[in-house]
Amino acid sequence: MKVLEFPLAKITLGFLLGILISFYIHPNPILVFGLLSVSLALLTVLFFWPKTNQHTKFYFSTLTYFISFLIGMSSLIIQTDSFQKSNYSNNKAVFEKEHRITLILREKLKNSIYNQRYIALIQTIDDKNYNGRILLNIPKKIRATPFEIGTMVSIKGNLQKNKKPDNPNQFDYSNYLNSKQIYAQLYANSANIKISPEPQKDIWFYIAKITTRITTNLEKSHFNNTALAVATALILGQRQDISPEIIQDYQYAGAVHILSVSGLHVGFIFLFLNFILKPIPNTRKGSFIKLTILLTSLFFFALLAGLSPSIVRSVVMFSFVAIGLHLRRSVNIYHTLLVSILLILLFQAYFLFDVGFQLSYLAVFFIVWFQPILASYWKPKNKILKYCRDILTVSFAAQIGTLPLSLYYFHQFPGLFFITNLAVIPLLSIIMFLGVVVMSLAAMGFTPFWLTKPLEWSILLLNKIINTIASFEQFIIKDISFNFIMLSCSYVLIIATIIWLKKPHFNKLLFVLLSVIILQSALLFSQWQIQNQEEWIVFNSKRKTLIVQRNGNEVCLYSNDSIAAKNKMLNSYLVGNFSHIQKQESLSHTAYFKGNKILILDSIGIFPKNANPDIVLLTQTPKINLERMLVSLKPKLVIADGSNYKYILKQWKASCEKQKIPFHATAEKGFYKLN
Repeated sequence: MKVLEFPLAKITLGFLLGILISFYIHPNPILVFGLLSVSLALLTVLFFWPKTNQHTKFYFSTLTYFISFLIGMSSLIIQTDSFQKSNYSNNKAVFEKEHRITLILREKLKNSIYNQRYIALIQTIDDKNYNGRILLNIPKKIRATPFEIGTMVSIKGNLQKNKKPDNPNQFDYSNYLNSKQIYAQLYANSANIKISPEPQKDIWFYIAKITTRITTNLEKSHFNNTALAVATALILGQRQDISPEIIQDYQYAGAVHILSVSGLHVGFIFLFLNFILKPIPNTRKGSFIKLTILLTSLFFFALLAGLSPSIVRSVVMFSFVAIGLHLRRSVNIYHTLLVSILLILLFQAYFLFDVGFQLSYLAVFFIVWFQPILASYWKPKNKILKYCRDILTVSFAAQIGTLPLSLYYFHQFPGLFFITNLAVIPLLSIIMFLGVVVMSLAAMGFTPFWLTKPLEWSILLLNKIINTIASFEQFIIKDISFNFIMLSCSYVLIIATIIWLKKPHFNKLLFVLLSVIILQSALLFSQWQIQNQEEWIVFNSKRKTLIVQRNGNEVCLYSNDSIAAKNKMLNSYLVGNFSHIQKQESLSHTAYFKGNKILILDSIGIFPKNANPDIVLLTQTPKINLERMLVSLKPKLVIADGSNYKYILKQWKASCEKQKIPFHATAEKGFYKLN
């Protein structure tokens, strides 16, 4: 790969590796900054060292790559809020009792069933200055309409640390929030919330005002609500109001990326702006005016879209393209990608752990690298066929480049993605051009019928096409087991194959075949690992008891619920462990696993006095005197699953502590596993 021969590529790889090492290993900041200072001093000495020594260049380049690695580590450390003494996460007391917390609402999130949700910035805790981001939950019964962004609220409550997943192989929302540097949540109620009459009027306040003004004016023009939700997602990056059914249709059709503002959308806007600015002459002054308008418009669009990782990446990349056009120089797309990665991650290192950011860059890289190879196999002369060829080859290149990562995160593959792109992209270009014009006018309070209605009809047509394609569920491959080893080996195979296709050679073909063997070995190793595992798990399921015993890839499900096998959290466990349900049995009062005798007590609470269990599992809130039972049975461990009433868990915990017997409540600690 010639791209790896660029010094900038090696510097970027070192920088990325530094961020990853810093994120997962948590090095001592003093050590990192010390090494960086020493390395910079050595680099300065080498820079002025006489160049007659043949080894000087080698030492200089090696030290440069090492410094890029250290800068990557330093960037993440500097941008990690928890390293700041004033961050609330460093004060353990804020998690132990109620405090008066003052905060500013920064971003509106999608509502849950019962709560409005916001990202909020902490200002003070008990009148002492603190900082940090939290997830704020405000019940809908307190206020039906959303708060303004910038509103300052004072809430009395206790911060709750992000909770680990309740069940195995479940989406780790705690880890997701931590990667956003949100370390806690706060639940408000009407009795303890005070609202400041004056909001904080910063740039986010005014951007939210513009967004609200646009949507309000379009609603007043009787714009279809479903179409408006999709329009605001496509143009403004606001997905809060889209129904789960529509999102599912886009996922099944392989078009969910359309709902996240990214390079495709910015590309349309870039072309549209270039078209609008075409009358400006290409003189030195005219070119500078064009560049200024383009960069300002792209930056403003990024702000409107919420500065998500994918939109920042796209805007930065197209800004470099615009600068290249202004300077009348050909833009090396690989250099553009590398510089944009460096610039973005230098200021927002945590973007690297955003799934959208990863998929976005991979898609662009493989389009640039692999699409020309695919296009070379078919060169139609007809313009329409050429246009269809370009859409198909771009779609296949992006899909192949992102496929392993998509399987790793989402475990499904939309088989009709190429039909979706053929049908949708021409229509999407019309929607984007119309949408930009309509929303610009709506921001000024002008919503002409002859523009809003074509946009509304176009979006409804788009939804209809997506719904039709998504209805062919037989082409949607779901529940694909895929782990990190297979992810890595898949990319080795894809890269090896593209290198061979680019310039076929026998040695490169051998590398492809070796990659196939490596991928097969990874799959066999994963299967071997699974086959040698045994575990017994009590899931945390509300109002139900769900127990799994897995031997290899065969799962025995114990539950009195006839539809327990269709439970989503159980499905995540099966996919994550390459397993399937072999049988389902009703719960009995006794279970055995690896020499452990397990007594299962239900609501009746009857147990034999000579049971002598190692573990007692409490389900359905059994009517027993737990302390008397503990004295009688003397178990080594007591487990209470999610089917028990929460009010009694504290009593049971106190009884177990009194008898010095470990107590595990799945509602508090999540699932329990024996292996």
